[in-house]
Amino acid sequence: MRRLLDSYPVYWVNTIGTRTPRLNLATLRRGLEKLRNWTRRSEPNESLPPNLQVLHPFMWPWFSSSFDRGINRRLLGRALVPLVRSLPAPPIAITTLPIVADLMDVLPVRHWVYYCVDDFGEWPGLDGDALRRMEEKLVRRANILVAVSETLKDHLATMGHRPSHLLTHGVDLEFWRKPAEDRAISQLVGLERPLIVFWGVVDRRMDIAFVQRLAAELTGGTIVLAGPEVDPDPALFSIPRVIRIGTLAFEELPYLAREAAVLVMPYADMPVTRAMQPLKLKEYLATGKPVVVRDLPATREWADCMDMVDTAEKFAQAVGSRLRMGLPPSQQAARARLAGESWSEKARAFERWILTTESARDAVYCS
Repeated sequence: MRRLLDSYPVYWVNTIGTRTPRLNLATLRRGLEKLRNWTRRSEPNESLPPNLQVLHPFMWPWFSSSFDRGINRRLLGRALVPLVRSLPAPPIAITTLPIVADLMDVLPVRHWVYYCVDDFGEWPGLDGDALRRMEEKLVRRANILVAVSETLKDHLATMGHRPSHLLTHGVDLEFWRKPAEDRAISQLVGLERPLIVFWGVVDRRMDIAFVQRLAAELTGGTIVLAGPEVDPDPALFSIPRVIRIGTLAFEELPYLAREAAVLVMPYADMPVTRAMQPLKLKEYLATGKPVVVRDLPATREWADCMDMVDTAEKFAQAVGSRLRMGLPPSQQAARARLAGESWSEKARAFERWILTTESARDAVYCS
């Protein structure tokens, strides 16, 4: 969306999320965050790029029943219908989440685009049945479908026998290669080197056996987990040498990568990980650091750029090998094709599919 702001006004709508609230600390923190956002309803214009507005409409944090969905349809409609009607022309509505499916009945937009980035029905901790029902409605009604992986293209086809565009994630090479200044990550101070680093959501998608085997074979160093924790397996945090540093600002991640000896993605092999297209895969590769990942559909296209394994034993061996020998020249050379994976290129493809025939003054609504 940032690449399209020069040509199109964008109204970015932050929704409540997809995880059912629970009586735990994570839900409390998330609830407080949403309450802070709701008190201001929108971001101050001076803090945003030109042509972008960010909105925080009130929402009900449940979706399982028709009653729950009806509440959200009314809340979102009350917040967004007046905005859409005030625009000079009906905008295009783009969503990455099935939870807005019921809004299609009330929002007077030109057409709907479903940009499918995950199989939310398979995510651990989510109400899979409710999300699948909403996604099926979204797929039937959307005018244009876009998927970030071949697996998700197949997933969309099973619901509506509809064609979809493939748009894999991009990467900003300069952002990941630029850290020249000395900026310390305070959470890393005092940790035993070398650092084996994972960043992203820490949840049940992580393969505990992979982390346990790696920790058992390390004779030194620290396994660093950076990112929000969403109901992870408690056993993960009793593994020796595993340190959690919490969420970092996105701008800090290149500096975290600079401190790492190896970057890892120890995901489990399960339906949700077979469907996903991790944003961090190309980010990892762009840093110039050795990368070791689980063998999954999304990682196979880049197998020549990193080490790809399918067992805990091979994972520990591959990390150990990269700690000793660093990044092989063959993997470094293979990463040259990242130059064709920029977000600017992805935005141009996206624009060709859904925006080329639209007037530049038309707004794009995102959720």
